Amino acid sequence: MAGVKEHIRVQLILPSPDYESSYREYIQELGDEERYPFPLDFDCTDFSGLLAKLENFKNGVDLPEGFVPASTYWLVDDGKILGVSNLRLHLNDRIRHAGGHIGLGIRPSSRGNGLGSVLMTLTIEKAIEYGILEIHVHCHKHNEPSARMIKANGGRLESEINDGGEVVQRYVVNAP
Repeated sequence: MAGVKEHIRVQLILPSPDYESSYREYIQELGDEERYPFPLDFDCTDFSGLLAKLENFKNGVDLPEGFVPASTYWLVDDGKILGVSNLRLHLNDRIRHAGGHIGLGIRPSSRGNGLGSVLMTLTIEKAIEYGILEIHVHCHKHNEPSARMIKANGGRLESEINDGGEVVQRYVVNAP
């Protein structure tokens, strides 16, 4: 598979109507697998409605109980969405316990070539722009690729907890 160096054109962008077709293909490609980050579970049959919902989340408008303001970003290259990240702009007690600031996922056909680490790096940069200087990033212990990606981006293991029968590793990335 192509190396990340071939993806030097990747950009982290806010959701855009220009990527509707690519987004729908991404969702179709995911099929029935668990989707990360959580906004990939939002209904996209009304794409403009999806974009409005993502904007509302970013601005803290009409959030479901227990949710916090969060910005969604798309990692794109040549008109195609390769990955999605979600940056929670602050943490409540539940998300501080298990969840953290950043959730992300890479399109199945684009996995295994370092794009997750690129997406994590770019999302950490966004967190710092928002003034988040202690960035919490959590993953399930069995998800070794995620743990390696977090460590590669400066994450240090703060603790492991049991959350609903699964061990969650809680990492912290400190801004330089």
